[in-house]
Amino acid sequence: MGGRACCGEGVCVHGFHQAGGPSGIEGQCHGNQSQDSARGMERRARGLGTFWRQCYHYNDLVSPQYLNLIANLSGCTAHRRVNNCSDMCFHQKYRTHDGTCNNLQHPMWGASLTAFERLLKSVYENGFNTPRGINPHRLYNGHALPMPRLVSTTLIGTETVTPDEQFTHMLMQWGQFLDHDLDSTVVALSQARFSDGQHCSSVCSSDPPCFSVMIPPNDSRARSGARCMFFVRSSPVCGSGMTSLLMNSVYPREQINQLTSYIDASNVYGSTEHEARSIRDLASHRGLLRQGIVQRSGKPLLPFAAGPPTECMRDENESPIPCFLAGDHRANEQLGLTSMHTLWFREHNRVAAELLKLNPHWDGDTIYYETRKVVGAEIQHITYQHWLPKILGEVGMRTLGEYRGYDPGINAGIFNAFATAAFRFGHTLVNPLLYRLDENFQPLAQGHLPLHKAFFSPFRIVNEGGIDPLLRGLFGVAGKMRVPSQLLNTELTERLFSMAHTVALDLAAINIQRGRDHGIPPYHDYRVYCNLSAAHTFEDLKNEIKNPEIREKLKRLYGSTLNIDLFPALMVEDLVPGSRLGPTLMCLLSTQFKRLRDGDRLWYENPGVFSPAQLTQIKQTSLARILCDNADNITRVQSDVFRVAEFPHGYGSCDEIPRVDLRVWFSLKNYTECSKYL
Repeated sequence: MGGRACCGEGVCVHGFHQAGGPSGIEGQCHGNQSQDSARGMERRARGLGTFWRQCYHYNDLVSPQYLNLIANLSGCTAHRRVNNCSDMCFHQKYRTHDGTCNNLQHPMWGASLTAFERLLKSVYENGFNTPRGINPHRLYNGHALPMPRLVSTTLIGTETVTPDEQFTHMLMQWGQFLDHDLDSTVVALSQARFSDGQHCSSVCSSDPPCFSVMIPPNDSRARSGARCMFFVRSSPVCGSGMTSLLMNSVYPREQINQLTSYIDASNVYGSTEHEARSIRDLASHRGLLRQGIVQRSGKPLLPFAAGPPTECMRDENESPIPCFLAGDHRANEQLGLTSMHTLWFREHNRVAAELLKLNPHWDGDTIYYETRKVVGAEIQHITYQHWLPKILGEVGMRTLGEYRGYDPGINAGIFNAFATAAFRFGHTLVNPLLYRLDENFQPLAQGHLPLHKAFFSPFRIVNEGGIDPLLRGLFGVAGKMRVPSQLLNTELTERLFSMAHTVALDLAAINIQRGRDHGIPPYHDYRVYCNLSAAHTFEDLKNEIKNPEIREKLKRLYGSTLNIDLFPALMVEDLVPGSRLGPTLMCLLSTQFKRLRDGDRLWYENPGVFSPAQLTQIKQTSLARILCDNADNITRVQSDVFRVAEFPHGYGSCDEIPRVDLRVWFSLKNYTECSKYL
């Protein structure tokens, strides 16, 4: 998987065969010709109407022969992967790694390397591919759109943090780990300007694929000489946006989800067969995942990624340790996340070893797939029974509703606004410090870590005490409360990846810029979708945004309620009592999580996926038990690690935490007839 194509304005990833040999060279040689032709067609297409409402044909713009040549050179007519769902022995029991064949009527629903879904039609400045605000002089409802960086500094960045009295920092960490099971946007594979080949990090430009986050003149960054922050547009789906012109029609630009949409532990196992095989220990024939160095505790770390020096080795004097390898490429993003990946890789190998003892007649593939099925179910159960109720609260859980079985008519695909704005609410839950606690829940000798020092720093796990201090710092410390006037801490808005970029990034500004890049409609459209009242004036927002200072800031920034970007508006809504979400955000999350559950044929509660006895055991799963079984030496936890508890009185022995009894997986059968999949 992972072919690529030079598609006019960006690099399309479609998961199809990669061009090679003479045709690949020819494609490179004619790249500018393809780009210029597509731009010419775009200019001629502008006068033909409202692109997103209907599809126009362009036989009249260029000859069919030339159009076919351009389409071939673009790579967008490469062979698409063919789905084969005929092996029902396998598909009835197990998931594919790429998510295909889950829905047998629509095999591509939820598959990796497919387009994000849309709740609402996209909104682009030219109707089909250029972001709103790319022309700073263009007026919307009588007002220019504000720079995303200005929205961030005015409305979102904060140095004030209010501790969450109810929930631990693990609430945030589970959300990030879960998100990396659901979505990852493919950004342009080329990060050089098509016009002159300059890298997007060295220019301030909106020339594709660059889309720099501009810094306002009076910004503190500007005073130090910075004019912009690095940003590259997401890759378009081939046949959408500019490349749709090569397909003889016009379709609005769509973006690619690199992951399977399903909650299937793809962050542990990968989202393609190639990724899965690179992570497996195929030599042992015991169904295990590859492991790295073994610590004094006797438990292994993740394996190291092979290849050239990585972002984890920016400074060999400080960080000679390469990145860890896991099922998701972001596993090294920050140390709390890396610790979670380590836990779940160990959980796989723990369960696999037990299943082998119970069923020594099973071959390695059977052990692997049965273990993967258990681990995926554990993650689903923790998410819906222990995590989501704290996020959605009673109101949101009522909207989600009880599980009533699989519905093959529901597409479980991730919708674009969820990935680009709604689920990024977790950024508001991030503490500026990553706490590290010893076995007595006291600060580690090396101290806590400012977040920017925890990015891409696996050496700290190898050299500074392993994963336990980090895990205790997640479940033993209060999380950050989401207060509408205290959103993203400045570690995220002023120092994000500061060691890797000349100009540190601003996560809030990036979120807003990404929303515009993806054609996400304004906040007001989602209010209407969610059956909230229309907001014609900023005063009309007072039921959802009670703070008049915030409403006034929105007015100064956007001028019209119809202009407000989705991400910042979702973040400043007041919380629905008992939840961690505002009303529009609750609507969007409950909609997505209902689809993820009800549109998954292999959902753990769907009758037949597990035996009744096995399902009873899966429901014993808790994150506390996962910690007890797979941390280096954590022996005391609270029963619900998402809830704040006082140490030591609120903590109990791991012996008191219920276990999943795997003996109900004992079988006299050998499933080798279904093990030929890999």
